[in-house]
Amino acid sequence: MGNFKLTTVEEFEAATNRLLETGAKVGADAWQLRVKNQTPHCKFGEQGVCCRICSMGPCRITPKAPRGICGCDVHGIVARNYLKFTAGGSATHSDHGREICHTLYCSSPDGAYKVKDPEKLMKIAKEWGVETEGKDIYDLAHEVAVLGLEEYGKVFGTQRFLKRAPKHTQEIWEREEIAPRAIDREVSCSLHMTHMGCSSLPEALIRQSLRSGLSDGWGGSMAGTEFSDVLFGTPKPIDTEANLGVMEVENVNIVVHGHDPSLSEMICEYADDPEMIAYAKSKGAKGITVSGVCCTSNEVAMRRGIPMAGNFLQQENVVLTGACEAIVVDVQCIFPALGPLSKCFHTKFITTSPIAQMPDSEFIRFNAETAAENAKAIVKAAIDNFENRKPDLVYIPDMKQKATVGYSLEAIVKTLDGVTNSQVDELGTTKPLIECITSGVIRGAVAMVGCNNPKIRPDSAHIELMKKLIANDVIIVASGCSAQAAAKAGLMDKQAKDLCGAGLKRVCELADIPPVLHMGSCVDISRMMNLVAELAKDSGLNISQLPVVGCAPEWMSEKAVSIGNYVVATGIDTYLGVDPYVSGSDKVAELLTSGIRDWVEAAYTVEKDIDKLGDAMMARIEEKRAALGI
Repeated sequence: MGNFKLTTVEEFEAATNRLLETGAKVGADAWQLRVKNQTPHCKFGEQGVCCRICSMGPCRITPKAPRGICGCDVHGIVARNYLKFTAGGSATHSDHGREICHTLYCSSPDGAYKVKDPEKLMKIAKEWGVETEGKDIYDLAHEVAVLGLEEYGKVFGTQRFLKRAPKHTQEIWEREEIAPRAIDREVSCSLHMTHMGCSSLPEALIRQSLRSGLSDGWGGSMAGTEFSDVLFGTPKPIDTEANLGVMEVENVNIVVHGHDPSLSEMICEYADDPEMIAYAKSKGAKGITVSGVCCTSNEVAMRRGIPMAGNFLQQENVVLTGACEAIVVDVQCIFPALGPLSKCFHTKFITTSPIAQMPDSEFIRFNAETAAENAKAIVKAAIDNFENRKPDLVYIPDMKQKATVGYSLEAIVKTLDGVTNSQVDELGTTKPLIECITSGVIRGAVAMVGCNNPKIRPDSAHIELMKKLIANDVIIVASGCSAQAAAKAGLMDKQAKDLCGAGLKRVCELADIPPVLHMGSCVDISRMMNLVAELAKDSGLNISQLPVVGCAPEWMSEKAVSIGNYVVATGIDTYLGVDPYVSGSDKVAELLTSGIRDWVEAAYTVEKDIDKLGDAMMARIEEKRAALGI
């Protein structure tokens, strides 16, 4: 293995403990301390058996009180709570997609936002039946953007992107009446169903949960992914680095955090501006370093090679380094704690979206029409703050790993073309990967996604599962905080091939890839849906027959529930390391882990023991292989 070495979770924790010592000096708290104050958690909440949708309650179900005041039983309450959770996640991801559609509408040849992938725009336009011949590329962009925005409130029909799924999958969605209509309609319908005096039948509520999830994965998230590629470029493999060591003590450090690349792309643009770099040097810095946290980080890493400072539970650590001039956020997964924490240091906590306003922050409203002006002001504010650093509080852990990121579906297909015999085989397909799987060289694939959660030792589940899977010749595609966990550990370094079984190692060598492929942010799980759709079409199989499973071992957000629902509803068995607050109802738990298999040919497995979770995934992959006779 030469000099290659993984960074361990123990090393992550040692660095964090050193940073917490700095925090203690200035009276700052952190999530590690707040967890202790919130433990033990409310058992009624964890089981999903409390209801507060009207003011007759709140009601909570116990053996002595088996029904709420309205008469709803535990199964109806748990299922309603689950649907509300799903609707929140679907609304969040889909609103992200809406913003990207709006940004595309604002693109122009001389504006802040330009069309960087006109070929992809043309492809989508033709897919949607838009005439492209002789049209100016920006006129076409605006026309497609309007159609994208209309998907949110269309009066009739179902989502346009559903047609990307194999015919068998589309037929399931139609048969089970879960094909999503207008994106906003499914969220609105979910909230209507969960209003007092509406649905209390678990089957109906779980069915709508799948439908609402699908409106996210094959609707809002897919729009967010596809149109981000049109605007900012479709990702292709690019080298970067990950973990806190990417911050530079002699530079102005700007950390972007959140999920909407419209902001982060502009911040990166102006951080590279010679005028801004010269200004930074005039303030005593050697330059400007932009790094990222959470999905915003994934977005700019896979398009620009911007280093990844960390994932969800590392967001406070970038401030605790004492070397962060500004943490600039857009939407989603942002700790309100960043405000008071930043006040303990010199850091500017800059919020930019009316959707995510927080106390103790400086609000600089960012929108597509004034993007350049806003981004320049933010970068300048960070530079001006450099001289306010407190040197005695500065500590950047010497910890980072190399990572190759940016494996979009297009990049994966191009990589496969590089190992295809062009004299015999068709180019531009997933068939080389299928051949690796059918031959047994690769046993299957796992989509690793999701957040960090303090209920599980942060990053440990992601990393240990990945190590176990690749050692057993299972290739991994990863997104979101899971992808960043892999990058921080070193599992996205091509040298990590030495941790693989013989088959996967050979594939990594031939294709020149790491064993864990970075597919992007959380909305980019839509890329994974497109990938399995192409695998199914190229193999002649149904998606549910593929030796592929999904896994979110440390999930925590509403978005994760929405994602899980659309992954399962697409026909992919999904494995969770955290209970989705349904244990209070045996009927709902049975539906999610077994019953829905009769609807969509896939279901959930919940297993808190991570080693057992890995065994269950590999067993399911082998079961699928046996069913195919491979």
